[in-house]
Parts: sequence; structure tokens; C-alpha cells
Amino acid sequence: MTSDLPLVLIVDDNERNRKLARDVLRLARFRTLEAGTAAEGIALASEHLPDVILMDLRLPDLDGTNAARKLRAEPRTSRIPVVAVTALPLDARDDWLFDAGFAGYLVKPFDTDELPDVVRRFCTGARE
Repeated sequence: MTSDLPLVLIVDDNERNRKLARDVLRLARFRTLEAGTAAEGIALASEHLPDVILMDLRLPDLDGTNAARKLRAEPRTSRIPVVAVTALPLDARDDWLFDAGFAGYLVKPFDTDELPDVVRRFCTGARE
């Protein structure tokens, strides 16, 4: 894959969720990186500077909200859109979501037909 394709970092402790997102996004011509913990995700984000990060809210080492705050606090990663991924329904108007540094959210299970378009919008800076 060429480096001009958008790079998506998928941070989720569930391997099946990571594989599904990876396969759908790669088919839609995205490059992907994967992490199973918040610490690994933060390190990969700092090293590779992805176009967008899909961050599960429930991770074993640090919840996604605190991971997003850490990414926002670092100059190197502060401008990367971080999208909360959760099985819990959320309201996009909930201030805590954006106060934590999220650009928006996706609810699992996500629609695999819509995922590439939604991720592409976040890559271009749109708020969901």
C-alpha cells in the first residue's frame, strides 16, 4: 500500500473487533495500524502520526477517555482526530465526549458499509 493512503490506528483490546475494522478499512483503501492497549496505541500514534485514531472506550490498562486526553496533551499527537468507539449508545451533544478530546464517536457494532465513509470524514476534520 502506498503512503498517500490515509492511515487509521485502531485501538481495541478485542482482537475480533480490530480485525473487522482493519479488513473493512483496508478493502476501502486505508492503511491501518492496530493496538490492543491504550499505552500501545499512544506509542504507535506518536511514532506513526495516523490520520485518525479509532479508540475503544474500555481498554485493560487505561480507559479510552484518559488515553484521548493524553494524546491531546502531547504536541506531537494533539491534532490527530480521536474517535471514541463504544458499545454504549452516546449522544454527540454530550460535552464530556468532546471535553475529553474526541472528534466524535462510533457505536459498535458499526455498519461495515458506512465505516469507510465515516472514517474518511474524520480524516478530513469533520466532527460527527
